[in-house]
Amino acid sequence: MHKHPTEAPQKAPPPPPSPAAHDTKKLIPSQGARYVTLLYPLIFFFLFITILVSSLNYETVPWNFFPFPSAKPSNSRVAICLVGGARRFELTGPSIFEHVLNVFPEADLFVHSNLDENSFKLGLLRLAPRVTEMRIRRPVMLPETQLQKRVLTKSFSPNGIQGLLQYFDLVEGCLDMIREQESQGRFKYDWIVRTRVDGYWTGPLDLEAFKPGSYVVPEGCRFGGLNDRLGIGDRNASEAALSRLSLLPRLDEAGFRDLDSETAFRAQLIVSNIPPVELRFPFCILSDRQYDYPPGRFGVPVTSMGSPGPLSGAKCRPCTVVCKGECMAEVGPRVNEMWGWTEWRNGSMELCNGSQPWEEGWEKIFDNVAGKVAAIVRRRVKNMKFDECVKEMDGLRRKVERWNGPDSAEICNLALSNTQSRTRKLPV
Repeated sequence: MHKHPTEAPQKAPPPPPSPAAHDTKKLIPSQGARYVTLLYPLIFFFLFITILVSSLNYETVPWNFFPFPSAKPSNSRVAICLVGGARRFELTGPSIFEHVLNVFPEADLFVHSNLDENSFKLGLLRLAPRVTEMRIRRPVMLPETQLQKRVLTKSFSPNGIQGLLQYFDLVEGCLDMIREQESQGRFKYDWIVRTRVDGYWTGPLDLEAFKPGSYVVPEGCRFGGLNDRLGIGDRNASEAALSRLSLLPRLDEAGFRDLDSETAFRAQLIVSNIPPVELRFPFCILSDRQYDYPPGRFGVPVTSMGSPGPLSGAKCRPCTVVCKGECMAEVGPRVNEMWGWTEWRNGSMELCNGSQPWEEGWEKIFDNVAGKVAAIVRRRVKNMKFDECVKEMDGLRRKVERWNGPDSAEICNLALSNTQSRTRKLPV
């Protein structure tokens, strides 16, 4: 603390006024008038911002209106791998733009997704800083070998072993795209960030998560293995972490059996001698799946997307909170720590009743939590028509360096369930 002197110091004489200040006194006759004049620019600034926000439309959605400074760890080459279906991308997309893509505007983005009635929502990516390659593949059944059936289990996967293979193929397909880009450019990426299309982010991806020689994953949601909903690693660690199909023979040789996605992920890092590091991250997985409430010892918590967090990839949805505070203090300790929880103490997690479909009026809850820009995007996609869809997808195809997928009309027609009306809204 600063101590007061026993004697007040002599007041220094004010500096002589500058010529500009002297001239100003002639123009402003009183102190009050000077303050009024200074208020004018401030009033006009707030008026400008008010008009701008109130007049926002889709073409001017300011996902980078307040951009994060360009940041790359050690000025390295960064690849971002975005995988999964686009079911709720109109809700998660703005958060991925703000908190992941705009943090690394010079990174190369690779997208791998299945073609379905929601693929048209990926057209939002035309506003991404850059998109290197997109693959929107037609889904086909993958062969299930005896080796895969030994190593993997159909338990806990809604589509059995086939569901695991489909997911693994999406992840490793993104690695294939990265290898191709490296081959063409004759370079190697220093870092690869893998995240999911259905991730809702509430804060920026922290540069502290880039740790050479290890693979960084979110804490919690381990299900006996490691959380595989986000991964960050250098080139060597990412090669092991993303080789989800091609490493299965090595897992078989090492004697691993009956693995789900999380335990297979942990086994991959073990056989590759890559140490995992668990950190907390500000994102959750927006999910339509239903789970028992309250969650039992091996249950899956469905969290409110408005929880203070960080939720580290826990399942979430927009909801009216049914459990927090004292309720969480009672429910939290019941669940196996190595199963489905991330940190729930100190008010960081709030629960939904996940045993039912999304509640009526979830849109208002989402808009209040996600903010004005995300609400604009949600409404724009909800009211989108065929011609607008085609225009948006064409814009994305022009932006992408390499496009591997159907043409725009087919993607938008699929969203309309093969209707020929060009004025009908696309279903969400």
